[in-house]
Amino acid sequence: MTQLESIDAVQAMLGSQGYVCGRALATVVFLSLKLGRPLFLEGEAGVGKTEIAKALAAGLNRRLIRLQCYEGLDAASAVYEWNFAAQMVAIRTAEASGNADRELLNRELFGPDYLIERPLLQAMRPDEHGAPVLLIDELDRTDEPFEAFLLEALSDFQVTIPELGTIKAPEPPIVILTSNRTREVHDALKRRCLYHWVDYPDFEREMAIIRARAPEAAETLSREVVAFVQKLRTEDLFKKPGVAETIDWAKCLLALDVLTLSPEVIADTLGAILKYQDDIQKLQGSEAKRILDEAKQSLEPA
Repeated sequence: MTQLESIDAVQAMLGSQGYVCGRALATVVFLSLKLGRPLFLEGEAGVGKTEIAKALAAGLNRRLIRLQCYEGLDAASAVYEWNFAAQMVAIRTAEASGNADRELLNRELFGPDYLIERPLLQAMRPDEHGAPVLLIDELDRTDEPFEAFLLEALSDFQVTIPELGTIKAPEPPIVILTSNRTREVHDALKRRCLYHWVDYPDFEREMAIIRARAPEAAETLSREVVAFVQKLRTEDLFKKPGVAETIDWAKCLLALDVLTLSPEVIADTLGAILKYQDDIQKLQGSEAKRILDEAKQSLEPA
C-alpha cells in the first residue's frame, strides 16, 4: 500500500510532519499500512490521536477525509445525500418546459449530478495520489446501530446506494478510528482493527513534541512548562491537560514574552491548559505555587 518498508521509516516520516511518537505507536501504524487493516486509537482527549491521521496523510501525500462523529449520526449522513433543492428545481424546470418524461427525469434526478458525497463514499473513490486517509474521529460519540453499519462498510470497503448500486473502493482507504472512551466500542468492530492505546507522553517525549511544535520556545521555559503539566496530570482534576494543551500553553507564553514560569504567570494563563472552572479554581492561591515548586524541583539534578 505504501513505500514505508520499516518501522523506523514510519517514525521518521511522522517526525518530519512534527509528530513525535514512540516505537510502539510507529509499529502499529506500520502494520496497519502493511496489512491494510484499520487502526483503532483510544486515549484521553488531546493526546494526539487525530493528529496522527493528519501527519500520516501529509507524510504520504494522501488526501485526508474526516468523518467527525456525533450523537445521532446515521449511515445516510456518513455516506451520501441527495441534493433535494436542486432536484426540485430540475422538476419544476422540466414541468415548465413541457419536457416531463418521468422515466428519463427520474434517471437524471437520481444520478451523479445530484449526489452529495459524504466522507465514507468519498473514501471509496479512486484518487490519483493513492488511497486516501479516512479518519473516523471520536467514534464513541455515536451509537451501536452506526457501529454495526460501519462494521459492514469496513469489512468489504464498499457502500450501496439503492438508486445507483454498490460502489466498491478500487483500493481500500487507510482507515484510522479514534475514541476518547466515553463509552466502550463494541468488540466486533475492534476485532476488525489493529488497536493502540495512546497515553500521555513521558517527560522526554513531551519535550521532543514541544521542540517540534513550538521550536521558538527557550529550552529552560520548555522544560518548566512540560514539568509543570506532567505534575498537573497527577492532581485530582476533572479534565487533565493533554499534549495539545501543553503546546497551546507554550505558544501563549511565547506570545507574552515569558522567560520563566511564576505563580502569577500561571494564574494569568490557566485557561490555556485547563478548560473547566472547577479545575481552575483548584489551582488558585498557593496550589499553583506548590505544583510549580515540585515541578522545578524535579528538574534539579539528582
